[in-house]
Amino acid sequence: MSDINKILPPSDQQLLGNPLNPTIIDDKKIVYKSEAMHQLMHMVTRVAPSNATVLILGESGTGKELVAHQIHEKSKRANKPFVAINCGALRETLLESELFGHEKGAFTGAYTRKIGLAEMASGGTLFLDEIGEMSHGIQAKLLRFLQEGEIYRVGGKEPIKVDIRLISATNRELDQEVVKGNFREDLFYRVNTITLSAPPLRRRKEDIAVLIQHFLRQGPHTYLNRGLRVSDEAAIVLQKYDWPGNIRELQNVCERMQILADGEEITVNDLPESIKNPDQKVVIDDYDPTMPLHELEKRYILKALSYFEGNKTQAANALGITIKTLYNKLHEYGEFDRFAVHSRPASKSS
Repeated sequence: MSDINKILPPSDQQLLGNPLNPTIIDDKKIVYKSEAMHQLMHMVTRVAPSNATVLILGESGTGKELVAHQIHEKSKRANKPFVAINCGALRETLLESELFGHEKGAFTGAYTRKIGLAEMASGGTLFLDEIGEMSHGIQAKLLRFLQEGEIYRVGGKEPIKVDIRLISATNRELDQEVVKGNFREDLFYRVNTITLSAPPLRRRKEDIAVLIQHFLRQGPHTYLNRGLRVSDEAAIVLQKYDWPGNIRELQNVCERMQILADGEEITVNDLPESIKNPDQKVVIDDYDPTMPLHELEKRYILKALSYFEGNKTQAANALGITIKTLYNKLHEYGEFDRFAVHSRPASKSS
């Protein structure tokens, strides 16, 4: 029995070896066998040789940055830098400095000149993840940059010519954000010459088995992988789950299984409770008249993060807030470092 057969439930094993439905594992770790992903990667191949701006739509965790990297690798700029920045993880002043750089003495703490990521990407590709989280101030400066092909470092007076191809990504519906006044219409038309959609994992479930195989073999805890295989019962549970955190969530679960599974087979008992019982709700304490709303909100958010084992994307989705709002709340609570990575939160010292 092949390794993939050990992962796939029996009902799906008939798909293996079908020349019309091959498994694709390319050199940038985009792993798929579904028709939805075949169509997406076909579009990537078509748009890559151009210099058009590309907007990649998709839920958090669907691999939008990997798609952007594929466009870069298949373009004429492949031998130049690919530079990525998450616009939702930084506040406005920090984002401007990271994106455009700053001059020495531009603000308190600017002890040296800093080259911005846009300048570093010159000749190559600049990838702006979560572009929908940009403030209006940064949107205006990005628009000018795209129109004029030049930037000003913070505190700088001389324009700097920069040649980049822009690829952006968002989990928001930007056209609706334009209607709401949250995103500039002129910038919207600048960034979406070509629009691609990264499908959520629940719409490409044919890929779950090969993704599990890939993560078990290639993950950071591979040295713990004792030839692990997934039992048929566990595979069925994993296949039925809707994966709201998408591929990022699946990768997190695979890392957990590598570490915690006993023996050579991953069973249902090795799966997180949230996978086995996805309808289970987070229970909060009864009303406490001595607890202010701010404290209740803090406890609820931290409890959601603990429930999802530190996965901020899943927590934000479950709470109905943006990832940027969650980042801001964690900074406000002084808890950002504790949840800095997608893993179990670090325990606080007593």
